[in-house]
Amino acid sequence: MQTPSDDDGGEMSEINVTPLVDVMLVLLVVFIVTAPLLTQVVKVRLPETEATQPAPDQHVSILSIQADGQALLDQHPVPLDSLETELKALQQRDPDISLQLQADRAAVFDAVAKVMAAAQRSGIGKLSFVTVLQ
Repeated sequence: MQTPSDDDGGEMSEINVTPLVDVMLVLLVVFIVTAPLLTQVVKVRLPETEATQPAPDQHVSILSIQADGQALLDQHPVPLDSLETELKALQQRDPDISLQLQADRAAVFDAVAKVMAAAQRSGIGKLSFVTVLQ
């Protein structure tokens, strides 16, 4: 008669917990060693400053595109045909000009692409997109 403890390749009914205990003890030692390091504080006295507003950028023009495709340069309507000449004149007056492009959510991409192409052809090197998150 064979007993279940014989080596016959049958299933084991008990779990060896020794490796689990070894791992848990190692983790406990790591925690004990690192816990004091987490509570150390270095006090730093930071200088106090006054709240200031950033200086407004004098070299910024706003180019808006409305939902119907109409372009506005600094709140003045400009036809797409003459937009490039207007931007060239603006760039000649102020070579360091930065152009902020604001497009209406309902604006057709074709109008936005035409305005961007006109800005590129006019020689303006700084073009940024302004978005409004809602």
